[in-house]
Amino acid sequence: MNKSENEQEAVHPEILSLAAEIADCTREDLPLLLLKIKDILDKESLGSKQLEKLKQDIYSYDLIQYFMLILKQDISRIQGGWSTAVQLAELLSLCCVDLDPKEEKKEFYDNVLPAAADSMLLLGRHLQARFYVAVKDEQKASLFRNLRKVTNSICCLCRGHIPLIKTTLQSDHFLQLMLSEDVESDIVVLSLLQNLLRINSVVPMEIAEKTVEDFSDELIFRLISTNNPVVGSAATKALVLLASSPAIKTICRKYEGSRFPLREKWTGKGFDKELGQLLELLHAASHQPGEVKRLHQAASLIQAAWRSYKTRKRMKKLPSAVSRIQKSFRERKKRESLLSQRQKEAQELRQQLQLSRQRALREFRQRQLDLLEIVPAGLVDRFLHEQEQRAAVVIQKQWRGHRERRKFHQQKQAMKEFKAAVTLQRAALRFMQKRRNARCSLSPWKGPSGLTDERRAELKKVVEDYIALHPSPSVLIDSCKELHQQTQEMLRQHLMNRTLHRKAEQHRKSLITQINSEVDLLMNAPGLKDATEQDISKFMSRSVPVAARAKQSHNTLLQFNRWPWWKKLGDEFLDPEQLPKDNMNIDFETLYLGGS
Repeated sequence: MNKSENEQEAVHPEILSLAAEIADCTREDLPLLLLKIKDILDKESLGSKQLEKLKQDIYSYDLIQYFMLILKQDISRIQGGWSTAVQLAELLSLCCVDLDPKEEKKEFYDNVLPAAADSMLLLGRHLQARFYVAVKDEQKASLFRNLRKVTNSICCLCRGHIPLIKTTLQSDHFLQLMLSEDVESDIVVLSLLQNLLRINSVVPMEIAEKTVEDFSDELIFRLISTNNPVVGSAATKALVLLASSPAIKTICRKYEGSRFPLREKWTGKGFDKELGQLLELLHAASHQPGEVKRLHQAASLIQAAWRSYKTRKRMKKLPSAVSRIQKSFRERKKRESLLSQRQKEAQELRQQLQLSRQRALREFRQRQLDLLEIVPAGLVDRFLHEQEQRAAVVIQKQWRGHRERRKFHQQKQAMKEFKAAVTLQRAALRFMQKRRNARCSLSPWKGPSGLTDERRAELKKVVEDYIALHPSPSVLIDSCKELHQQTQEMLRQHLMNRTLHRKAEQHRKSLITQINSEVDLLMNAPGLKDATEQDISKFMSRSVPVAARAKQSHNTLLQFNRWPWWKKLGDEFLDPEQLPKDNMNIDFETLYLGGS
C-alpha cells in the first residue's frame, strides 16, 4: 500500500480511509469493514467511469485479496456467519466484474480471478455440506438461499470474464459440487453448469476431455438413478450443451446402451425436445452392431454407475472425518477462549465495581462536606441528627421490606399447600360421591308407596289380631318398687367392690411387670467370667425369706450333685421347704456363692 502523494490525491477518499482502517484492524473486525465497500459502490451508477475508477482503487489497494482470505478461512469465526460470507462473495464478484486493471493484467487474469472463483466455489461446497446435514426446515431454507446467491455470483463473475469459465469448470471444487446427494442442492449446481455452458458455446471444446467425461458420468448417473423431472431436465440440457466437445463421441459410444431405458423413463416429462437431441446423439454414436456391442455398452454403463457410486461414497466419508476432527478442535479452542474471556470480563467487572463504589463514596463524602460548609455552625448538630434519622429510616425500610418479602414467600408456600389440600379433598369428595351414586344406581331403595283407606283398614285389623293373640301381662306397682330397690342394692355393692377389684388388678399388673423384668434380667445376664460389680448388684435381694430360700435351694443342689448315684435314686436329699434356723443370718447386701 505504498503510494505516492499524487496517486493518493487521485484515489477516492472513502477507499483510502477504509484501506487505512483495514490495515490497522483485527481479524474479527475485517469482514464488517469490507462490507462498507458495498455502500461506497452503491453511490455510483452502473457502467459509469467513476464506478470503474472505484474498482481500480479497490484492486490497487489489494482489498480483493482480503475478500478471498476471509472466504477461505473458517466461516464460524466470522461475525454474522454464513450471511456475511455470502455478502462478501457477492461483493467480490461485483468488484471483479468489468475490472480491467491498467497494471499487472497478467497477474489479475492468471491468478486473482481463478483464486476468486475458487474461493466462491469453496464457499459453495461448505454451504452444500451444511445443507446436507441440516435438520430444521428454517436452517435448510436459509442455506439454500445462500447457496443460490453464491452460484449467481459465480455466474456473474464468469459472464464478466469469459475465459474464467474454462478454469471454473476444470476446478476440483466444481467437480465436488457435482457430487451431491440432495435434490435441491443438485438442482442449483446443475443450473450453474447450464448457465456457464450457455455463456459461451466454445467452452466445451476447450475443456479437457477428462473433465467432460467426469461431467458426463455424473449427469448420466443422475438420469439413471433419480426420478425427479427437474433434475432429469437439467441433466439432459447439460449433456446436450456438452455435445460440441470432442470427447462427446466417446461418451455417446460408452452410454449408447442406455438409450432405450432413458426413452422409456423420461418421455413425456416436459423436456422431450432436449431428450430427443440426447437420444439422437446416442444413436448416431452406435457403429458396432450385434450383441457384443450391446453387452459392451451395458458393461460400460454398470462400470460407470459403480465407479460413480464408489467415488461418491469415498468423497462422502472423507469430509465427515475431517469435519469431526475440526469440530472437536474448534470446540475445545472455543471453550478455552470463552473461559479466558469470561475470566477477563469477570475481573474487569470486579475492578469497575470497586472503582465505581470508591467513586460513589468519595462523591458522597464530598457532598456531605459541601453541605456542612453551607449549614450554619449552630445548626450542624441538628443537620447531623437529621442525617442519622434518614439513615435509620432507610435501614428500617430495607429490613421491613426483607421481612415482608420473606413472610410473603412463606405465605405463598402455605397457600400453595392449602390449594393442594383443597384440590385433593375436592377430588376425594367427588370420587366418594361417584361411588355413592354408583351404589344407588345398582341397588336403588324404593320407599313405601302411599297407603290407601283399604290398606290402612287391613293393617289395623292385623295389629288388633296380634294384640288379641299376645296379651301383655299386668305389672303391679309394688313389684316395680321392689325390683327398683333390688337394682339399687346391686349398684351400691358394685360401687363398693369396684375399688377392691381395681387394687387387685393393679397389684396383678405390677407383679406381672416385675416378673417380666426379672425374666429379662435373667435372660440377659452375662456369664460368671464376664460378670462385673454392676452386674452382681442387679441380682442382690433385700428380702430375708427370698435370700434364705435361695441359699437353701443352692445348698441342696450342691449337696445333691456331690452325692453318689445310688443315693440319688431315693428321696434322701433335704426338703427345700425346711429352712434351718442358722441359715437366717445372711448378709443380704452381697451375693451368696455356693461352697463358701
